[in-house]
Amino acid sequence: MKSSLEIAQDHALRPIVEIARAAGLEDDEIELYGRYKAKIELSAIERLSDRPDAKIVNVTAITPTPAGEGKTTTSVSLTQGLGQIGHQPILCLREPSLGPIFGVKGGAAGGGFSQVVPMEDLNLHFTGDLHAITSANNLLSAFIDAHLFHGNELGIDPSSVAWRRCLDMNDRNLRFVVSGLGGKTNGVPRETGFDITAASEVTAILALASDLADLRRRLGAITIGETFDGRPVTAEQIRCAGAMTTLLKEAIKPNLIQTLEGQPCLMHGAPFANIAHGNNSIVADRLGLKLGDYLVTESGFASDMGMEKFMDIVCRTGGLRPHAVVVVATVRALHMHGGGGAERPGSAAESYKLIEVGCENLAKHVENVREFGIEPVVAVNRRPEDSDKEVALVKRLAGEAGALAAVHDGFGKGGPGAVELAEAVVEACDRPSSFRFLYADDAPFKQKIEAIATRIYGADGVDFSPVAVAKLKAFEAQGLGSFSVCMAKTHLSLSHDPVAKGRPRGFRLPVRDVRAYTGAGFIVPLCGDILQMPGLGKTPAGFNIDIDADGKISGMF
Repeated sequence: MKSSLEIAQDHALRPIVEIARAAGLEDDEIELYGRYKAKIELSAIERLSDRPDAKIVNVTAITPTPAGEGKTTTSVSLTQGLGQIGHQPILCLREPSLGPIFGVKGGAAGGGFSQVVPMEDLNLHFTGDLHAITSANNLLSAFIDAHLFHGNELGIDPSSVAWRRCLDMNDRNLRFVVSGLGGKTNGVPRETGFDITAASEVTAILALASDLADLRRRLGAITIGETFDGRPVTAEQIRCAGAMTTLLKEAIKPNLIQTLEGQPCLMHGAPFANIAHGNNSIVADRLGLKLGDYLVTESGFASDMGMEKFMDIVCRTGGLRPHAVVVVATVRALHMHGGGGAERPGSAAESYKLIEVGCENLAKHVENVREFGIEPVVAVNRRPEDSDKEVALVKRLAGEAGALAAVHDGFGKGGPGAVELAEAVVEACDRPSSFRFLYADDAPFKQKIEAIATRIYGADGVDFSPVAVAKLKAFEAQGLGSFSVCMAKTHLSLSHDPVAKGRPRGFRLPVRDVRAYTGAGFIVPLCGDILQMPGLGKTPAGFNIDIDADGKISGMF
């Protein structure tokens, strides 16, 4: 079988104008970025407002392992499978960040015969949205430093400035820096640092904004620091919000691409799920609701990360009501959750035992879906080395955990390999559901955090540091008590400990600090040793990426 990149490069794409027209968009509602990608005017959402809403299917997964689960591949497979059985699905995905592409993960377009294309474009600079976000974020940093340099009229305490610059790249050397050195003409020295762009508040805001005016309001509400007497200072007071919005006027428009089988994909928004809210933009969701009968939207990492944030942040902000959730699992990943290593076990009996133990992790993620009153569907993403008995065992254990279960081989067969999964999702969507949030808007912050920790992570309780307690009280006193909670913790475990696989029990969640993202409208508790700027490993994926004299890329996936 060809590599995923070779499959994508050999595929004959349809002009994006045809994809747009088939979806119900008018020619003056799309702005072409070449022949195979386009941006969509937000006015299309209003024009299509009388159309019935599609059913929303969220795609999540078991806890990530080095073996991989294939969540994006499954999202594309499901979309193509729904097309195979006569539906008009719309796929919504986040835009890839360059950090993971050149770091550990590599490409983020799906795999095999279940991909979105053009693969190279969307994995690299795409339509420039992340660059625009980086520029807007760093413009605010420049305005802050200029304000401090030119007399500090607002009386900002330089040591309180929490706003950091960002870069769409893994660069550990920029986590903590001192800026403004070199004498008076070079600014006011202060300690600061960089976050990766996908973890910045501007990225979160762009994904949560409902339109350009809402984007402008949210950017103005960003808190950058405090005055010497403890009063919050916003981007509006720095007089930067208008300029930031101007830089983002094109970035707020959803991007249109296609699956290998010609279904439309709205790829827009880029927040990470372990240190941000991990879902595509609300404007893409709202547009997708009107363009098809099923909206397939993928959340980052597992149900304790992106899915919980989709339910409690995105659905709350955007007024969305999901109908079903797909939990992706593989035999190989369940082996690892059962205590196995990178190599498959030698005997069938050993394999079955590892699967049974590993499925405790799967069962917890099914329970997490049920916490929101939604029907779960377990998608067994089949690999060539999986035996029929292993796959059947996972299906049986998924059923015992309370989920519908289906096997798919979208990687090897595309849409025809995902028909069983598509039929299971349609059945789940037709079942009665009672969607509910995990916590109420007016619940105290500590109660919201404890609800996520105990009911979703399985913790026995939460240990708040004195710093976290003081900040939570201060945020509530500032009138932020209705904000949602966006937990920042490792994605490698249901707990805060990245080495705790399976279904950890008997632990308490440590919250060491809390940040307020006043533009995005949520607080961010920092759990364990979570960082907002990743670093490159010893052998990053970028080692394998190259381009020949004819411009053909290799090694991306």
